[in-house]
Amino acid sequence: MSVRIVTDSTCDLPSGIVSYLDICVLPIHIHLGNRDYLDGVDMTHQEFYQQLPAFTDHPTATVPSSLKFRALYDSLAEEGATEVLSIHISNSLSSIVNVAQTAAAETTSIPVTVFDSRQLSLGTGFLALTAAELALAGSTVKEILAVLERQIKRTHVWAALDTLQYLRRSGRMNGVISTIGELLQIKPILKMYDGISGVERVRTRRNAIQRLLDNLLSFSPFEKLAFLHSGALDQVRVLQEGVRDFLPNKEIWLEVINPVLGTHLGPGVVGFACVSEE
Repeated sequence: MSVRIVTDSTCDLPSGIVSYLDICVLPIHIHLGNRDYLDGVDMTHQEFYQQLPAFTDHPTATVPSSLKFRALYDSLAEEGATEVLSIHISNSLSSIVNVAQTAAAETTSIPVTVFDSRQLSLGTGFLALTAAELALAGSTVKEILAVLERQIKRTHVWAALDTLQYLRRSGRMNGVISTIGELLQIKPILKMYDGISGVERVRTRRNAIQRLLDNLLSFSPFEKLAFLHSGALDQVRVLQEGVRDFLPNKEIWLEVINPVLGTHLGPGVVGFACVSEE
C-alpha cells in the first residue's frame, strides 16, 4: 500500500523537506490588483514581504477549486498511490478543508481522506511532515490519523504582530480600534491551539517578545520547533537566543510566514510553532 500526503502552501514546510518526503503541496492563489500569483511558485515569501508595504491594492487569497484538488488526487492515483491523506489549514480559518472534502467525495480513482489540522502555518506543516514520514515507513491512513490526533494536542503556534494596519486593511479589525491600538503601542499576540484561535494584547514590542519567550519555556521540552517571521529575521534570532538552552538537539528551522497569512498579519511578525514532547 502506498499512501501519499497532500497539503496546501499555508503549511510553510521548507522545500527541501517537501521534496525529500514527496509531499504534494497545492499552492494558494494570491491576487494583487489585476495579477494572480501562485504562493511559493510565482513569488517567494521574501519578495512578498519586501513589496507588501508598497502595494496599492491590499492582497487577497483564493482557495484552489475542487477541480484542482481532484486533478491532483487523480494524478497521484496514476503514479501508483493507493490512498491519499489530504491535510490542511484549520477549518476555522479557511474553507480549504471543505473544498478538499468536496473533491474527495467526487474522486473515484483513489480513496481520499481529508484531515483538518486544526492548526496553521507549521502547526499544519509538522502534521504533514509526521504523516509523510509514517507513510514512507508503511503505516496505513488509520494508523497515521491516530498519531496526528495525539500530535495536535501537543502543537502550539504563537505570533506577535508589529502593526495593526494590515488587520485593518484586510477587514479583520475595526479602523478606529486599530488606530487607538497603534497609538497605545498595543502589540497583539495571536495563538492557535487545537482549532481554537485566540489573542492576547500587550504593550510594546519588548513585552511581546518576552511573552513569546515565557510560552516557549512553558511548552518545552520540544519534539519539534520552528521560529516564524515575516521579514523580521533579527527579532526572531533574539527569540531563538532566549531559549537556546531548551532547544532540541536537532536543526531548528527559521521560516518566513506564507503570504496567505501575511496579508492579514503584515511584515515584522515574530513567532513560533512547536510540538511538545509526549
